Amino acid sequence: MERPMKRVRDSYSEQIQIVLSPDVNGNMRLFGGQLMQWIDIVAGVVARRHSGHEVTTATVDSLQFLRSAYLNSTMLLVGRVTYVGNTSMEVRVDTYVEELNGSRELANRAYLVMVAMGEEEKPVPVPGLILETEEERREWRLGEERRRARLERRRKDGEHA
Repeated sequence: MERPMKRVRDSYSEQIQIVLSPDVNGNMRLFGGQLMQWIDIVAGVVARRHSGHEVTTATVDSLQFLRSAYLNSTMLLVGRVTYVGNTSMEVRVDTYVEELNGSRELANRAYLVMVAMGEEEKPVPVPGLILETEEERREWRLGEERRRARLERRRKDGEHA
């Protein structure tokens, strides 16, 4: 049976948040944990759309805080599939602080590995990924490198356990 295929744009997702009082620390800056929750939700939506299944977060591969966000900031989170394995999907979520004039500045970039779950919460195969742009092909190549690095870290961690 041939593996089904989907485009990156088929599962592309955006979420908007306004930073509210419960989301900030004593310095009125957004809690990193709150941002991580929003990122995980966006990655989950992207992975569910791509796989057609419930998903679970397996790894947060990279989480780079590039700019702070403050009380009343508008946050735009953009998610897309960058790489797929057999049952897993790498999802990139970019978070922007959006100014009132509409300009945006990248505040965070995260890569998460999501696994599609079927009956009895067992991993199930996911569709392949159709790469249509040079940016999508570049992300795929980088995703392959990140996958190799994750596998190497797991191997090393197993040796030290």
